[in-house]
Amino acid sequence: MTTLSVTCVSAAGAERRTLELRALVVAGLTGRDTAAVEHHLAELAAIGVKAPARIPAYFRNTSSLITHGTAIEVLGPDTSGEVEFVLVGMPDGLWVGLGSDHTDRRVEAVAIDVSKQLCAKVVAPVLWRFDEVAEHWDSLTLKAWIDEGEGLAIYQDGLVASIRRPEELIEGYTGGAPLPVGTVMFGGTFGAIGGIRPSRRFEMELADPVLGRVIRHGYSVTTLPLA
Repeated sequence: MTTLSVTCVSAAGAERRTLELRALVVAGLTGRDTAAVEHHLAELAAIGVKAPARIPAYFRNTSSLITHGTAIEVLGPDTSGEVEFVLVGMPDGLWVGLGSDHTDRRVEAVAIDVSKQLCAKVVAPVLWRFDEVAEHWDSLTLKAWIDEGEGLAIYQDGLVASIRRPEELIEGYTGGAPLPVGTVMFGGTFGAIGGIRPSRRFEMELADPVLGRVIRHGYSVTTLPLA
C-alpha cells in the first residue's frame, strides 16, 4: 500500500502523520455555476475534449500517482496542471489540502479517464481539519501560477465558492456516506486565465483569509521526448 507523510494542522497544533492511500478520486466539472461549467467545457472542447456523460464526473485513478514531489516528468509537450482543493478521509474525519490534477491534454481528447492516469498528481504535504474551515469555506481562495519561460505569471485565480461544496461532492461519490479513510478526492477547478496550456513550472496556493493560513506548493515539469 502507498503511504504519504503529511502535516495535519488544526487549532490543537501541527502533527506529522502517515497516511495510507487506498483510493484516488478526481472529480471534474464541479462548478456551482452552470455558466462556469459551460466555460470550462468550451475550454476543453477547444482542445478536442468531449464532455463526460455525468456531471460532475468522478474518475478513479491509481493512488500511487499521488506525490509531494517538487518535480515530475511527463511524456510529450501536451500536459498541464490545474489547482484544486483536495479532500482526504482520515480516521478522525475529513481533512482538506491542495493539489494539482496534472493531465495529458492530447490523450484527454480521446479518453478523459486515461489522460488523468498518465500524470502524477502533486499534492502539498499539509492538511487542514475541514471542520475548522467549513463555516467560512466559501471565503477560501485558490491560485496558480505558471512559468512559460519568462517567470511566473498568474494562471488561475478564484474562490472555492465557485466549486461545489465538499459535502456535495462526497455525497455524489459515496451516496451519502463519509469519504472513506485513505481516500483522496480532487475537488475540481475553474477556468485558466488565457486558456489551458503547458508550462515548465506550476505553483499553487490555497489561502484562508479568516484564519490567516496558507498552503503553497510547486513543482517543475520535465518533458520527455515522444518516440
